[in-house]
Amino acid sequence: MPEIKIVTEVAGRVCALPIEVGASVGDGDDVVFVEAMKMELPVSSPASGKLKSILVKLDDVVAEGQVLAILET
Repeated sequence: MPEIKIVTEVAGRVCALPIEVGASVGDGDDVVFVEAMKMELPVSSPASGKLKSILVKLDDVVAEGQVLAILET
């Protein structure tokens, strides 16, 4: 099964992880929320599939372009 990397476009702090590993996600579903500039910005799934792994935890500081999760299609 192909794997798709879910990447953040902003630097900030992980403030919410609404989906657990193993869950099915749809194209556009929010997988991680990153707090940047006092705003909670969603990081969405680029495709439908099953969430294989989450590479960050709550309160982690992430950089722009960092891989946050892996999706199995």
